[in-house]
Amino acid sequence: MERPKLGLIVREPYASLIVDGKKTWEIRKRYARHRGPLGIVTGGWLIGQADLVGVEGPFRVEELLAHRDKHLAEESFLRAYAGEDPLYAWVLENAFRYEKPLLVPRKAGRVMFVDLSEVQG
Repeated sequence: MERPKLGLIVREPYASLIVDGKKTWEIRKRYARHRGPLGIVTGGWLIGQADLVGVEGPFRVEELLAHRDKHLAEESFLRAYAGEDPLYAWVLENAFRYEKPLLVPRKAGRVMFVDLSEVQG
């Protein structure tokens, strides 16, 4: 399978839950235009990938609570993250973990997405 050109920075434990196929919604404050393969990056490592197939929302925190089985986030985390903003569910499918994580070169200013063209391996 071809490695994605774009990576998404995700905190643990959520990154592992995604690549292990347990978390199928990644909650974000922004709508995503990208569709297709997306690398999952955490702690400077590309640990796996998933296909971003769509975006649901916008949602209020109360609405997301009914879908906890998909996003696995606690109510307190959702409330702190959202503030007053609506949230979107990035719908992920076909997730898998790489046998060996790949080092992602660090660059200042990376907050959400990473260009994976520099990743060796």
